Amino acid sequence: MRAISLIIAVTTAISCQAALPELRFAWKEVDYVWDSPAQRETAVKDGLFVPANNLPLGLARWKNKVFVTVPRWKNGVASSLNYVDLDGAQDQPLKPYPSLKENLVSDSAKELPSNSSIISVFRVFVDPCDRLWVMDSGLADILGSPNQVAGPSLVIFDLNTNQLIHRYFFKVSDMKEDSFFANIVVDVDKNTCDNAFAYVPDLGGYGVVVYSLKQDDSWRVTHHYFHFEPLAGTYNVGGIEFHWTDGVFALALSEPRENGFRTMFFHAFSSTKEFCVSTELLRNYTHIDKTEAFHDFKLLGDRGERTQSSASYYDTNTSVLFYTQINRNGIGCWNSNKPYTPENNPLLFNDATLFEFLNDLKVDDEGTLWLLSDKLPRFIYKSLDPNEINYRIFSMKASDAIAGSACE
Repeated sequence: MRAISLIIAVTTAISCQAALPELRFAWKEVDYVWDSPAQRETAVKDGLFVPANNLPLGLARWKNKVFVTVPRWKNGVASSLNYVDLDGAQDQPLKPYPSLKENLVSDSAKELPSNSSIISVFRVFVDPCDRLWVMDSGLADILGSPNQVAGPSLVIFDLNTNQLIHRYFFKVSDMKEDSFFANIVVDVDKNTCDNAFAYVPDLGGYGVVVYSLKQDDSWRVTHHYFHFEPLAGTYNVGGIEFHWTDGVFALALSEPRENGFRTMFFHAFSSTKEFCVSTELLRNYTHIDKTEAFHDFKLLGDRGERTQSSASYYDTNTSVLFYTQINRNGIGCWNSNKPYTPENNPLLFNDATLFEFLNDLKVDDEGTLWLLSDKLPRFIYKSLDPNEINYRIFSMKASDAIAGSACE
């Protein structure tokens, strides 16, 4: 009888454990698909490729491609915009997109070699119209000898043809002295592809830039809620304590509401609070009374201590907002049909080894949640061990991730 009770207890414990995502890709150091071994050798010799300085940061999935960005934090990033084959090897080399030629640009370049050239990308977005939206900061060797090769720009590719559709450079009025653009979300319906709006957070200048594809124009939105929280700027990840003042960074869009507009959920990187605003206001910001509009930005609530988040994504299938948990080595979630409280923002899973600094997450059109972890603090403040796995990409069904939690 005692043995039976023990079996029941063990079985119960196992069944209550949260499902963990599947490891899809893993690298100690990343490499690329080169035109020839000689080309790679020359790139290393000339300093165009320094393997240790190439850190994956953002991701997005489209059909059989998983896009992976490698920002130019340091010198020697061979290709900032890349993809891997969905069913390829876990440690496969990255394939530059749209080509190696368009990415292999010197850190000291004075201008873009071509209109399709890519300098430094943190995040990308795949829209329902089979387009890849790329936020190119244009800044090389950020932590070394920063070089603004070109101004910040939106780059749009047709994923079916791999051809450039359009490139738009931000206006002077879109930027502030400390502006830094590293994320993008796109508001569009697949039946009206020309009427797309991109929302780009400015984490350094505390604003959001809105871009209209139809108008081919942009404008800047400002609000107090875009600033960081002074008491939420301290982090401790992988045994490294650091302090960041990053403002609005994570943006996520709901399904269209009854009026046809979406809700944009947002928060500053260095913050534990979540806010929201209607995209109707963002789209029409240049024509409205700014004083009255101030109160249309709403505080949803606070997640609790140590819940700073680098990325978020709203899954329209489950009505759940997923977000990374930097200080807690995992991800959190909130069901938008419930009050925004710490109790309704559970930590789904955490593992200091697997999920050390989860930097990005997305839910694809098949309802699969994708996660990328990359040990960024160690990369910035110390160094990574090339003999251990440093970069990982995971996936799991979003519905499985929230099963049994307050988000279900």
